[in-house]
Amino acid sequence: MTDVEALITRVHRDEWARVVATVARRVGDLDIAEDMAAEAFATAVERWPVDGLPPNPGAWLTTTAHRKAIDRLRRESKREEKHREALMRYDAPSPPGAIDDDRLRLVFTCCHPALAVEARTALTLRMVGGLTVPEIARAFLVEETAMSRRITRAKAKINAARIPYGVPLPEDIPRRVTGVRTVLYLIFNEGYLASRPGRDPVRDDLAAEAIRLTRLVHALLPADGETAGLLALMLLTQARRPARVSADGDLVALGKQDRGAWDRTLIAEGHALVRARLASGEAPGRYQILAAINAVHTAARDIEGTDWSQVVALYDQLVVVDPSPIARLNRAIAVAELDGPQAALTEVDGLPLTGYHAFHATRADLLRKLGRTEESRAAYDRAIGLSLNTAEAAFLRRRRGS
Repeated sequence: MTDVEALITRVHRDEWARVVATVARRVGDLDIAEDMAAEAFATAVERWPVDGLPPNPGAWLTTTAHRKAIDRLRRESKREEKHREALMRYDAPSPPGAIDDDRLRLVFTCCHPALAVEARTALTLRMVGGLTVPEIARAFLVEETAMSRRITRAKAKINAARIPYGVPLPEDIPRRVTGVRTVLYLIFNEGYLASRPGRDPVRDDLAAEAIRLTRLVHALLPADGETAGLLALMLLTQARRPARVSADGDLVALGKQDRGAWDRTLIAEGHALVRARLASGEAPGRYQILAAINAVHTAARDIEGTDWSQVVALYDQLVVVDPSPIARLNRAIAVAELDGPQAALTEVDGLPLTGYHAFHATRADLLRKLGRTEESRAAYDRAIGLSLNTAEAAFLRRRRGS
């Protein structure tokens, strides 16, 4: 790969969502925005190696995509009406106090309550997170064709319902932000552990974008506890990133990570957010409790020094507000550290998670600690078969062989 090709690849990763979001706001059509962004990048592939790199590649791509979009609107039927509407959208001033970030506008648009929850998440992952349809389909465990239809229908509904491209009015934000948080957390999780086989186990671009957008939402709603909790959770999780993957690209378990490599700046910021929420005296929600759990982990000098009784107590709070099987599975992992593997296995075996790889990986670890080798290997095999991440599957194979 030449230097120019490498740059175009990097620019595509960094600027795709920005270009799509800006053009979508200007022309009011997600399909056109996505198509013209793709054409702009195709033009860059042809011209940049010959003409040289523009001083601001992102601005060049946005301008090129916008011009192509206007040209397309002019060529289409009813072009005058569409062109006039596009120009009105482009020239319309933002309301006072609105955050001037096109990607955040697009997040709220994709998370509009007129769309089904599944459509909101899939559309945002595609348009803002930049995931491909196959990646999103794997994350939702559905066929690619079905996911493609879901995204297409969501875009069509936005156009048909004339859903505006913008951050909602202040009185509408509280009921809209729950869906936004859900989507941002899903984007972060895809960055933290990529679901596509053969891809790098961690996608820093997605994790960083989820954190950036969550910071913007937090700035918009500084008193919203769950948004602050989500930001803290992301920061404390991302802080462990430098030690989570070895030099060979292998995943490293929490207990074996070099804690000296953790990002102390992110940890300090995350801890400050957790302390502020505790000082508020308000009952915590799911993200705040998860952030507090991560605060306990990142405060410990080593795995043996972790306050597991506090972790279990926090999970006890979590299963009250989120009694999901996955929350109970994670609680059982903490119980194993506090009360031993048999107590944890008793809780794990009753969970309806037979299609979830982490369930089988947890059972495998517990069975191994109990000396039930053959059962443990069978559980590892099941976890490996269900794992969507190549590096994670390799990690599980090493655990099985140990």
